[in-house]
Order: sequence, then structure tokens, then C-alpha cells
Amino acid sequence: MSVRVERGVIHLEGVCPVEDAEPLLMALQAPGRTIDISAMTRAHMAVAQLLAAAHLNLGDSPSDEFVAKLLVPALRGERPQK
Repeated sequence: MSVRVERGVIHLEGVCPVEDAEPLLMALQAPGRTIDISAMTRAHMAVAQLLAAAHLNLGDSPSDEFVAKLLVPALRGERPQK
């Protein structure tokens, strides 16, 4: 599983398949959580939709180029970088 909660921070790591959507939803329901996607390399659309709906600080930029250049700007409501 690529969803891990530690000290109030939700960590998404590696590939986040559709099976991670439910644990992510449960983790997002606790107040005061932040999200760390710096180690995430891919996300199923269900996971991306939860991230978009959460409106939380995503923390550091991911090292994965696809996630950093396309997914993160989309989650923040920005246009993707070229």
C-alpha cells in the first residue's frame, strides 16, 4: 500500500493505484492532516480526484517529472509547465 499516515502527515509513495483511494479518503477525514507526495510516482485518477478535492498543502514537489509538471499544477488549479 502506498498510503501511510505518520504524525499527522499522509505520505503517498510510489504508484498509487485505485485500491489506495479508500485508505486515502479515510486518512483525509481526520482534521489537521497534510499530504506529502514527494515520493509519489503515479496516481490513479481516483487518488488524484481525492487530492484535488482535499484542497490541502501538497508539501514538497515530487521527484517524478510527470507528477511534478502535470499532476501537481492541475491539483493546484494551475496550467501545466511546458
